[in-house]
Amino acid sequence: MLKFALITLLKTMIDKIKELIGEAEAFTTDNKDTLDTFRIKFISKKGLINEIFSEFKNVPNDQKKEFGQAINSLKNAVEGKIKFIQDALESKEETAGIFGDLTRPGTPVNIGSRHPISLVKNQVIDVFSNIGFNVSEGPEIEDDWHNFEALNFPAHHPARDMQDTFFVQMNPDYLLRTHTSSVQVRYMEENKPPIRTISPGRDYSNEAISSRSHCIFHQVEGLYIDKDVSFADLKQTLLYFTKEMFGKSKIRLRPSYFPFTEPSAEVDVYWGLKTETDYRITKGTGWLEIMGCGMVDPNVLKASNINPDEYSGFAFGMGLERMAMLLYQIGDIRMYFENDVRFLEQFKSNF
Repeated sequence: MLKFALITLLKTMIDKIKELIGEAEAFTTDNKDTLDTFRIKFISKKGLINEIFSEFKNVPNDQKKEFGQAINSLKNAVEGKIKFIQDALESKEETAGIFGDLTRPGTPVNIGSRHPISLVKNQVIDVFSNIGFNVSEGPEIEDDWHNFEALNFPAHHPARDMQDTFFVQMNPDYLLRTHTSSVQVRYMEENKPPIRTISPGRDYSNEAISSRSHCIFHQVEGLYIDKDVSFADLKQTLLYFTKEMFGKSKIRLRPSYFPFTEPSAEVDVYWGLKTETDYRITKGTGWLEIMGCGMVDPNVLKASNINPDEYSGFAFGMGLERMAMLLYQIGDIRMYFENDVRFLEQFKSNF
């Protein structure tokens, strides 16, 4: 009689398990909370599967296999359904959250722009790289030797005065470099001729800020040292540069003075007088000053342990702000340092 009752109970429980399997297979939802409720109902610590499994000890030994298989089928059905719905919900969230509606038009990507100073600097580097010049860099905080002494600046030179230079420390003197010629001195100390290098960088001068001057400015200075270098080599190099950079091939050199070059010259390029702007920036002459240059002074070579009887060379330097003002017709030098997005966005096409 007891055995009959147990068999009847087992049959009832297996039927109940089959009903639960059907319920699990038919279950569907697109809501996380509803899915969580379903999970708790079946596979939590107090869920239906654990409740049914607690009856396993009352099942006759010859029926335990069938009962165990039924419970496993229910567990697999529930877990499979939960995983299927979870994957579907995650996929739906990813599509909506990351990609959005894949059928709608694409959203334009806002691309930034390079600063006009960087654009001009890169142009200058490209031009000189084509004729074998490499790029050298050095520290912006410089000592007196590399910034002045090694470049043949006399002790009484005005550039050494506190009114012209930002000194960081005195005795020994450290300062914010006033030109990138200091980089050339370091390069000559570390490398033997032939030398062909350009030194782009940021420099500092203790000046009042106005539409035409600033206490921060950028330069590119070039240096070429080898045997039998002449002024004619310098002129041809400058002709090549102006033609590549500005599309102008007519230049003139006016005598000038720099402590580190002898002879020295200012370089003017014939800009022309086609527009009103041309008249304004050239003051009606058509000629525009773009850089200084000259043959390297023998004293500068000696300071870097280069024999001036064997080697000679030329150097040149140009201000990038001024060059960018010419190329892009920018009227106020302060605009370079204001980080005004409206100004910078105009250079996107030149990125």
